[in-house]
Amino acid sequence: MKLLTTKEAAEKLGVSVRRVRALITEGKLKAHQLGREYAIEESALNSIQTYGKSGRPAKKQSEK
Repeated sequence: MKLLTTKEAAEKLGVSVRRVRALITEGKLKAHQLGREYAIEESALNSIQTYGKSGRPAKKQSEK
């Protein structure tokens, strides 16, 4: 069992650390709190689905 920090989990998922913390708060990602930091089992990342690049979607180009 390998434990990851929020930063390591974010890199593996391709999202921000803030998003990883939000997933933990929402109960979608199982983690153990150690003080102010979280320890996340690497196997728990398999249950998370991420949808492309984070942030606001790009505007569509208007047709001329």
